Amino acid sequence: MISVRPAREEEILVLTAIGLEAWEKAVSGVADAQAMRRVAELAFLSFLRSKWFSVSVIEFGGEAAGWAAREENDGHISDLWIRPAAQRGGLGSVLLAELERRILADGFEAADIKTHAQNVPAIGFFRKHGYSINWLSTAYAPKLDRDVESVGMSKSLEEPADPLSEQWF
Repeated sequence: MISVRPAREEEILVLTAIGLEAWEKAVSGVADAQAMRRVAELAFLSFLRSKWFSVSVIEFGGEAAGWAAREENDGHISDLWIRPAAQRGGLGSVLLAELERRILADGFEAADIKTHAQNVPAIGFFRKHGYSINWLSTAYAPKLDRDVESVGMSKSLEEPADPLSEQWF
């Protein structure tokens, strides 16, 4: 069974491990993940310790399989991580749909996300779900000691149609 729920503070280490595993896959070919692993792990730990209450967890079979965050509780999705072994099974789609529902319920008309331009799987995932690229930028990343291209993507959100509002007569 698949379910989405708020994160719990006591699962910070589990969520860090999921984020780190997914991050390593996402940066493959862009950065030396092994050289940056400890820095990335500390970044996940720091983020989750301070923002765990803004995180949604997706469970499959009673275990956390991924998580996502709206760090500022606005229309920006700051994180979406699915354990690599669970990717391409629909969990990311379920988690994204729940985030979009909450963004809309909180009064925002659009959702947006940023990723590195070489993250072809993530870009394809978001395009499949109606997102389009709005911008491309290049900025120096001190941790990588090189310029990194990023893309920003967004999607306009709409209230689902109310079947009771349809007039059949």
